[in-house]
Amino acid sequence: MRRLLSGDTSGLDPEQLSRLSGMQIDPAMMQAVMNQLRGAFSGAQDGIDWSLAERQALHIANQDGLGVSSGQRTDLDQAFSLAALWLGEATTISDLPRPPKAVTRGAWVTATLPVWQELAEPVATSIADALTEALGQQAPDDMQDLIAGAGRLMRTVGGSLFATQLGHVVGRLSTEVVGGGDVGIPVMPDGDAAILPQNFADFGRDLEIPEDQLALYLATRELAHARLFRHARWLRLHVISQVREFAHGIRVDTDALEEMASRFDPSQPDELRSALESGALLPQRSEEQTAALTRLENLLATIEGWVDVVTEDATSRLPSAARIAEAVRRRRAVGGPAEQALGSLVGLELRPRRMREAAAMWRAVTDAVGVAGRDALWDYPDLMPSAEDVDDPAGLIARLTAASRGESAPSDAMDDALAQLIAEETAAEQDADSNGEEPDATRSGDDDDDDATPGDHRPV
Repeated sequence: MRRLLSGDTSGLDPEQLSRLSGMQIDPAMMQAVMNQLRGAFSGAQDGIDWSLAERQALHIANQDGLGVSSGQRTDLDQAFSLAALWLGEATTISDLPRPPKAVTRGAWVTATLPVWQELAEPVATSIADALTEALGQQAPDDMQDLIAGAGRLMRTVGGSLFATQLGHVVGRLSTEVVGGGDVGIPVMPDGDAAILPQNFADFGRDLEIPEDQLALYLATRELAHARLFRHARWLRLHVISQVREFAHGIRVDTDALEEMASRFDPSQPDELRSALESGALLPQRSEEQTAALTRLENLLATIEGWVDVVTEDATSRLPSAARIAEAVRRRRAVGGPAEQALGSLVGLELRPRRMREAAAMWRAVTDAVGVAGRDALWDYPDLMPSAEDVDDPAGLIARLTAASRGESAPSDAMDDALAQLIAEETAAEQDADSNGEEPDATRSGDDDDDDATPGDHRPV
């Protein structure tokens, strides 16, 4: 530690540090971390270097060295073309401006990493601050002067370690996801849809379903997800802002960090790795975080429920559509190891629990007002169904059917409360008029004239 804080990193072995950290970071990545430390000592580096996350993620994503073959690209292009035609019958939301494509794991990492960075930044900042605080409390007295001037350095160290760990998780995630919308949040650039052929083959290996049917179903689902976020441009920002609202409330458990640091054995780094991967350093959620998570889960469930219904209608010609849909639901409910690691790293599980209820609501809305009436609910944020509508779609359907007939929508609890308030105000005004009372301002003006003499004109 003395050598680090003095700026002397020349004799430190990246390979030994990689084994010491217990984070399964390859020595090249550790060398990049050390280079960033040198930049911090020289004053040239400020903040978190997110390029470390990209390098680590690409290192994992590109390990197999496989690209997309011409045959895979042709098969998926054909599946996307037919899926687009089927979606034209199932939704009024228009097609994408750019053609969907088959991408490698590395290309998926490059395209989606800016979103992961945006979501993880609040947590990275919190961890870096907690590391600085814990170091100051654990350091001996004769090192306090060094620690006092090393605040920016320790934020750089903490941010670099978190960025590298995030890259490790995103790299592993790239080996599991099948499409751009697979994780539920809009990680692909606006208007883009993609399928990863390497992971598509793994997904269908044990299902005993023809590959052409699998490709058609997954292409339809991917296009439906991308079309929705392209059409409702406000929706992407809405989701990202709610995720960041949750992340901003995360605080590192400094007591757990200090307790682990006090008994940490460098020769047995498994405890540090398990603490990072299990989320042990993140305390229990606060009430505000729980409320934010509930809102986010309802939002994601509403999105996924619409995608489920549209995909079901569009793929009704596929003999194995029901079996594929159930496999997708099971896979989405359980999540893969990398997604679980992501949840531990940032404290957020991206698996909404109310997708079946949301899909049932969208099905009821479709039966009641048709495809156009259903899809119009995505035109503006204030039209989108609420959590109460998911619980009981009857009120939403009554409002929509009344509007389609040109009638006034049935009143709800809010309408009744406003009507009662207006009625009370009106009754109070009528009572005042019947008693001959005048408004306060008028009576106040009359009182001012009580002492005036006739013909007395006071200046205004």
